Amino acid sequence: MSASRRPSHPGGRSTGPGRTRAGRRPAPGNAARPKVKRVRVRPQRRISRRAAVIALVLSALALAYAYPLRTYVEQRIEINQLEAEQDEQRDHIEALEAERAKWDDPEYVKAQIRSSLLLVEPGEDLVIVHEAEDSESGDGGEDAEGAERPWYDELAATFEDADQLEQEEAED
Repeated sequence: MSASRRPSHPGGRSTGPGRTRAGRRPAPGNAARPKVKRVRVRPQRRISRRAAVIALVLSALALAYAYPLRTYVEQRIEINQLEAEQDEQRDHIEALEAERAKWDDPEYVKAQIRSSLLLVEPGEDLVIVHEAEDSESGDGGEDAEGAERPWYDELAATFEDADQLEQEEAED
């Protein structure tokens, strides 16, 4: 070994450039202080890799199930609406069947004939009661009369209207 490479202190370790033995000595007056060991603290990650992977997998699963779940909910809503419509139709059908059952009764048919067509059985007298109009109501026009006229008056009125149209055309 050359003389320039000799260790400067016993034990064979070199102090290296810029390092002296005095730099390792405790400073005077610090002997009473307790020794503090300096430790480097690594900053902790907010999320570990494992947690990030789990979050990524859960996000992918949520996205994968979102569309089928939305479709399922929409179909359930549509099914509920259709069931409600079916219930309404069943109620309507029941009401129509009850009405049809009424028409199977001969007494009901007679009552309907008497009220709407003003027909009576042989030997009975037909009495039509006209109610007096209220002067306060102001409905004394022809519209109120036309709404309550029997069917045969309506039929006669259509013939009269047709005759008037033919006379007007003949005059032109």
